[in-house]
Amino acid sequence: MLRCGKYQFSLTKPLVMGIVNLTPDSFSGDGHSGDARRAIEHARLQMEAGADILDLGAESSRPGAVPTSLELELQRLVPVLRELARWDVPVSIDTYKPEVMTAALSLGAAMINDISALAHPAAPGIVAQSDCAICLMHMRGQPLTMQNDPSYGDVVEEVQGFLAARIEAATSAGISRDRLVVDPGFGFGKSLQHNADLFRALPRLAADGLPLLVGVSRKSMIGSITGREVDQRIVGSAVAAVLAAQFGARILRVHDVAATKDALAIYSALT
Repeated sequence: MLRCGKYQFSLTKPLVMGIVNLTPDSFSGDGHSGDARRAIEHARLQMEAGADILDLGAESSRPGAVPTSLELELQRLVPVLRELARWDVPVSIDTYKPEVMTAALSLGAAMINDISALAHPAAPGIVAQSDCAICLMHMRGQPLTMQNDPSYGDVVEEVQGFLAARIEAATSAGISRDRLVVDPGFGFGKSLQHNADLFRALPRLAADGLPLLVGVSRKSMIGSITGREVDQRIVGSAVAAVLAAQFGARILRVHDVAATKDALAIYSALT
């Protein structure tokens, strides 16, 4: 069971989280920076395609991205969130800034998706005082430099150990386990081999008992495997999503909701 603000999910089947990018430099080319109307329309299409959760991000975390100011992140985020909070769908906010978390939760966000896993000292308390869900993600380094020759001794062991430590920090801050989600952070300070090793280890990561979020949609690992450009990675991403679900993922963060839902439906019906 996952408690996500006023929403509760049994997690008997994988949830599909539809991405809504509010940045000008999204790696996937689907950013809507400065155009709240287009962003809201894109969110509506994601919801109508069957998204269980909408994930808004107003700061790019692609490899090589420079940090976005607090003012600009809020400027991009608030108008869109005000509208989406009126809809009957949980809204997740992709941010690591405590000020953005506070503003988003006050506007009705049901989940915080934090690439830093509540690293900021103020973040755990903010989340603990709410009833939102929180996704704790592993990242080696920072987006600007994270892909500069990342190295691990044992990537699976190190990611698993990091997530265990952040789970402990979250629960110690008063965040109940039924609000926690973990994400191994595919592409965040990891080579293709690291990503592949982590993906194959998803059953081991899922065995820890908390809902596992997997986000590989349109990422470079899909491009490296298929040789496809970013706008041609829908099929590869949908196949990876089905495999992730088969390996224990409970939330699939995707750009292409309809294709992912279709792939999951076929898998469910024919297995």
